[in-house]
Amino acid sequence: MVTPEQVQGFIEKGLQCSEVRVAGDGEHFEALIVSGAFRGKTRVQRHQLVYAALGERMRSEIHALSMFRARSACPGRRTRRSLSCARRCSRASSSRSPTFLT
Repeated sequence: MVTPEQVQGFIEKGLQCSEVRVAGDGEHFEALIVSGAFRGKTRVQRHQLVYAALGERMRSEIHALSMFRARSACPGRRTRRSLSCARRCSRASSSRSPTFLT
């Protein structure tokens, strides 16, 4: 089983990020990713960058990944709130869509 720390490491190794936080249960994960590589990219393109960093793991070891990206001038405040919200949402509903980006 993959740990949140391993997923974080995979993302950091494959994508230049200023901040990465990952929470999860071994199959379903929530990730907060702040990267300059996202600038000017569409939501789909940002997902593709992260999936490329995770490689084959997205098809085998990782069942679902929800991603958040900070957009405010104060990313620390916004990102903490987004990740805690993701944790509450994942506990409330295990049947939600496997990926989304705010």
